Amino acid sequence: MKAAALLSFSLLCFSCSQQTDKIDLAGSWTFSTDSMDWSRVIELPGSMASNGFGEDIAVGTDWTGGIVDSSYFFKPSYAKYREAGNIKVPFWLQPVKYYKGKAWYQKEVVIPDSWEGKDISLFLERCHWESRLYIDGKEIGMQNALGAPHRYDLTGKLSAGKHVLMLCVDNRVKNIDPGENSHSISDHTQGNWNGVVGDMFLEVKPEVNVSSVKIMPERLAKKVSVSASLMNRYEKDANVVLEMTVGNEKVQQQCTLKPGENQVMMSLAMKGDIKCWDEFSPSLYDLKLSVKDADSGETDVYAERFGFRDVKVKDGKLTINDRRLFLRGTLDCAVFPKTGFPPTDVESWKKIYTTCRQHGLNHVRFHSWCPPEAAFAAADGMGMYLEIECSSWANQSTTIGDGGDLDRFIWEESERIVREFGNHPSFCMMMYGNEPAGEGSNAYLTNFVTTWKERDARRLYCSGAGWPNLPVNDFLSDSNPRIQAWGQGVKSIINAQAPRTDYDWSEYIGRFQQPMVSHEIGQWCVYPNFKEMAKYDGVMRPRNFEIFQETLAENGMAHLADSFLLASGKLQALCYKADIEAALRTKDFGGFQLLGLSDFPGQGTALVGVLDAFWEEKGYIRPEEYRRFCNSTVPLLRLPKLIYTNQETVKGSLEVAHFGAAPLEVTSTVWTLKTKEGKTIASGTLAHQPVGIGNCIPLGQLEIPLDKVDVPSCLTLEATLGDYANSWHIWVYPAAVQKVADEAQLLMTDRLDAKALQRLQEGGNVLLSLRKGSLPAEAGGEVVIGFSSIFWNTAWTLGQAPHTLGILCNPAHPALSEFPTEYYSDYQWWDAMSHSGAIEVVKIDKNLQPIVRVIDDWFTNRPLALLFEVKVGKGKLLVSGIDFWQDMDKRTEARQLLYSLKKYMCGNRFNPSSEVDAKDLSILFSIKNQK
Repeated sequence: MKAAALLSFSLLCFSCSQQTDKIDLAGSWTFSTDSMDWSRVIELPGSMASNGFGEDIAVGTDWTGGIVDSSYFFKPSYAKYREAGNIKVPFWLQPVKYYKGKAWYQKEVVIPDSWEGKDISLFLERCHWESRLYIDGKEIGMQNALGAPHRYDLTGKLSAGKHVLMLCVDNRVKNIDPGENSHSISDHTQGNWNGVVGDMFLEVKPEVNVSSVKIMPERLAKKVSVSASLMNRYEKDANVVLEMTVGNEKVQQQCTLKPGENQVMMSLAMKGDIKCWDEFSPSLYDLKLSVKDADSGETDVYAERFGFRDVKVKDGKLTINDRRLFLRGTLDCAVFPKTGFPPTDVESWKKIYTTCRQHGLNHVRFHSWCPPEAAFAAADGMGMYLEIECSSWANQSTTIGDGGDLDRFIWEESERIVREFGNHPSFCMMMYGNEPAGEGSNAYLTNFVTTWKERDARRLYCSGAGWPNLPVNDFLSDSNPRIQAWGQGVKSIINAQAPRTDYDWSEYIGRFQQPMVSHEIGQWCVYPNFKEMAKYDGVMRPRNFEIFQETLAENGMAHLADSFLLASGKLQALCYKADIEAALRTKDFGGFQLLGLSDFPGQGTALVGVLDAFWEEKGYIRPEEYRRFCNSTVPLLRLPKLIYTNQETVKGSLEVAHFGAAPLEVTSTVWTLKTKEGKTIASGTLAHQPVGIGNCIPLGQLEIPLDKVDVPSCLTLEATLGDYANSWHIWVYPAAVQKVADEAQLLMTDRLDAKALQRLQEGGNVLLSLRKGSLPAEAGGEVVIGFSSIFWNTAWTLGQAPHTLGILCNPAHPALSEFPTEYYSDYQWWDAMSHSGAIEVVKIDKNLQPIVRVIDDWFTNRPLALLFEVKVGKGKLLVSGIDFWQDMDKRTEARQLLYSLKKYMCGNRFNPSSEVDAKDLSILFSIKNQK
């Protein structure tokens, strides 16, 4: 519908709060979705969804974002969630209402007489996405920034008196496709909302004014320079006086401005010492730049805060103010479940950054989007290092470097972002965006980085997150330095190699000249926290969680939800500890970026955070625990293994990664080796030099005999360096072969053959240990177990292994009395998980209660077991999905676990509560295995 036609309908008029220089546009606007109906009123700032407008969700809702797993649309198990009135999508948070298209917002304003002939502009913060402005039915222009405010120059277009502003906001992807999964636009994260959610105002300035300012602090020279864009709206030259002040320092200069836009440089020398900005001391200065028109006497003042800081690369290392910098970062993927859009107030961002700091982080990467002004202001005040991206993930649905509309948009977006936010000291790094695709992408990105390095040296530049590693990059973002890469499955370090703490990424990063920051490490999942669902009282609903909760209940395990969360959470935290410590152990490394300290609820539901989508704890690891292995100072241990016998000696070394504000004067490290009960097995003090800035700094060697450990034990090795401590578990088992009394009465077998069945019928005890790979698909053989938890999620990785989230057991069960364990997976379970299959026990008896459960993928929620027991006939059977046949001479943990099981079975506490018929167990064997 044409804008002129819309004006023929009756309008609701709203008065605007007026100041001498601003008209606030927040409040009620009339609203239409490109129709003839203007009866609705909407509150702005806000979105259609936050106002309750939009369409009901349907199976055919035209989402923005790719769908890798299309099974939702045809799988019978999802059928009831495709029915009208019960639509539930399993892959992301679901908005209450959804709309994609044009929406019209209209408001009457009154322009005061004093504004006549002045410089007038319209400011709209965080439009989504394209906006078109009409005044009194006449189109003024279009803006399409995603990462910066929409600004309209209305000089000469608003006379004194009443006017009707009409804004058309269109949130469709049209000729410019930044990538359907870009977090700037995707339904996977914040949602593809329609509206304006930040500041909205008309502003007037004198005819001569400050248009924009680039602040260039020079730390070493103790000087600050500005490149100011000054506007002269007169049709003649204007003589002006410029004055720049910083604190008590001031400088003036006179100049003549030509009509239109003028560029002027000014510099101011700072007297005395200056305070630098960084994560430890985020010192800020207030700069004011005024321009006074000599003819009219009017003065326009620009004010902004800045910091003296240099972020550089020196000798292949990241530095901040000439001190080594190690980035400990997380991604912000634009997840805002209350509103569906990012906050524009400083306090909301302070909460996020405070949570990051509580977990030892100093850095946030904004994945394929740029946050609002408030995010930068909060980061400035808290010393957070930000990496900003130009609203694009040019992959899947699009490419870059092809000469198309997206190429131009990224350039324009980068210019808008730097113009708007470039003075913030927290704005330390910039990239085009995430994981690019396109045959011409390397050439395009080389030009992008080269140009920005020449234009603006206030920050570091890299081509893209993840790749490519271009020679022109200041630093590299690379996904290889991590303990599990995409597609590795159970062949990764943490799944394929026995537990140890001596690996790092030195060999890989040594291939490159630039400092490297590891890309999206972790991605370790945890079971859904169903208690979190009550928090969703805004525009988003956790329909995905509802599906998972319902299927868990259908499989008879609703009572285990909290246990699954806590047990898988402990494993998740262990995996993150391994990832982060490997990064900290890598000499001259640049840092790491977690895919998420908080959950990513889209792309199949990726519950990768130790915090939920609200940046709040889930209950299994406290911030102070997390900071022990993720902090500016972290003691580290290098051990070639974590499993020992009591005839061995622990031989390793302690070191520290210290990236604090100054060297540590501490000259000794205290270490202890204790039992679970707190008994000290060994201790010592290592003398060393004061600790400088850097990592791989040696603290001393360890050599600890274990001959005093005479019972199976989980020991804690703790190292304390001043105020910092870290700890690791090691396991010690008896080296001597342990015999079980009356073991002869026990039959151990890998199949229920005639001999085994006869033993059971006669009332004997049988231990059935299935060989790895022998379990048929219908009994759980398709489930691939690894030690780690699920990587990202199975829906978005096409079933990438592992498919499970660790174990859940009762540590006090007598079957485990000789195999010390908690209720969750720790490294002593690595062997069992690496030599096993997960048995789907519901196929045998739905009432079976396993001794050791395997926590299944939340999409399938199958009752899975590693160990369970049943009565068969007159006999008793313990079934093990763990293979106790293969290489037992090399498997210390397996020998110990087997001993514990045998001892239990030969004692009087072996009394299974469930009874099954032998034929019910036939599902454990394929035809070929029974031959």
